[in-house]
Amino acid sequence: MNLALHFGLGRGALDLALDLDVGAGETLAVVGPNGAGKSSCLLAVAGLLRVARGSIAFGGAVLDGGPGGAFVPPERRGTGCLFQDHLLFPHLSVLENVSFGPRARGLGRAAARATARRWLERVGLGDRGSARPGELSGGQAQRAALARALAGGPRLLLLDEPLAAVDATARHGLRAELRAHLRDFPGPRLLVTHDAVDAFVLGDRIAVLEQGRVVQVGTPAAIGSRPRSRYVADLIGLNCFHGEVRGGAFAVDGGGRLAVASLDQGRALATVHPRAVALFVAEPVGSPRNCWRAVVQALEPAPGGVRVQLAGPLPLVAEVTAGAVEGLGLGAGSPVWVTVKATEIQVVPE
Repeated sequence: MNLALHFGLGRGALDLALDLDVGAGETLAVVGPNGAGKSSCLLAVAGLLRVARGSIAFGGAVLDGGPGGAFVPPERRGTGCLFQDHLLFPHLSVLENVSFGPRARGLGRAAARATARRWLERVGLGDRGSARPGELSGGQAQRAALARALAGGPRLLLLDEPLAAVDATARHGLRAELRAHLRDFPGPRLLVTHDAVDAFVLGDRIAVLEQGRVVQVGTPAAIGSRPRSRYVADLIGLNCFHGEVRGGAFAVDGGGRLAVASLDQGRALATVHPRAVALFVAEPVGSPRNCWRAVVQALEPAPGGVRVQLAGPLPLVAEVTAGAVEGLGLGAGSPVWVTVKATEIQVVPE
C-alpha cells in the first residue's frame, strides 16, 4: 500500500507544500537544512499536525483530508515511530517498553511479552529485557526503541533522525542493522535525516526539502551524480559552482571559468566530484583545458583517502590517496597544479 503525501500546512514562518508518494517496501529519505519542513512532514503523517490543504492517504484511505475532511487519530493510523532520542519510558523495563505497542493494539499481557521477547532477540537485546532504559548504552537504547516501533506490527514506519544520538563507534553497526530491518518491513518507510550517509545508505529514494518545497527527488545515485542545489552538493561533499554556460565554457559567479562538455546555455549549477580533481607538483603536459595553480589549505582524512582543501582562482576540494599525499609531498601551504577534465564537470540548468 502506498503512502500519498499531497498536502500543505503552515507552521510559523514555514509554508510546507509536498507532492510525494512512498511505495510499499520503499524507504524515502527526506533531507534538508534546518527549518526546511522535514519534521513537520513527519508530524503530519503521524497525525500530530493537521494539514491545511490537500490530503495524506495510505492505501487509498484518507488519514487527513484537511479542514472539514476525514481525520484518523494517531493511535489508529498503524504507524511505528523511531525517534533520535529514543523516548523510552524511563520507569518501565526494556521488556515492558517493547510490549507496550502490542498491548496498545489489544494483545494480552502474556502474548505481548512473548512478542516483545522475540523482537529483543532480533535486535540483540535478548538478555537486557529486565534493564531500565537508563542502564542501556546509546546504541542499545536505540535498538530497544526500534524493537518497540516494530513490535506492534505497524503498517507504516516513521523514523526521525534515528541515528543522530548514537555515538560514532556504534553508528556504523547500528546503521547496517537498521538497513536490514527496513529491508524486511513490507510497508512504506519515511526517514527524516540531516546525515548524507544515513540518507544514501538507508534510502531507496531521497527527497530534498528546502524552504518547504521539494527541490529534488531521486535514487541516491541520481542525487549524487546530478545535485540540483548548493545544499545538495554540500550534503554529499561535491564541489559546487553557480554561474552561466556560454559557448562551451562555464563562467563562475565571482570570477573564474571552466571548460565544460555541456551544450545547454544559460544559468546553471556545475559540480565536480573531489575524486575527479587531479593534483600535480609540476605543470602537467598536454595542456589540459582546465588547469590552474592552487595552494593546499588543509588535509583531512576521508573514507578511502584524504580530502585536500585548495585555495586559488576556484577554491575546491580534491580527494586523493594517502600514497599520493606522500608522493606529492602535500602539506598546508604546498603549491600544486590542479586539473579537471571537462567531461567530469556535471552541469545542471538552474
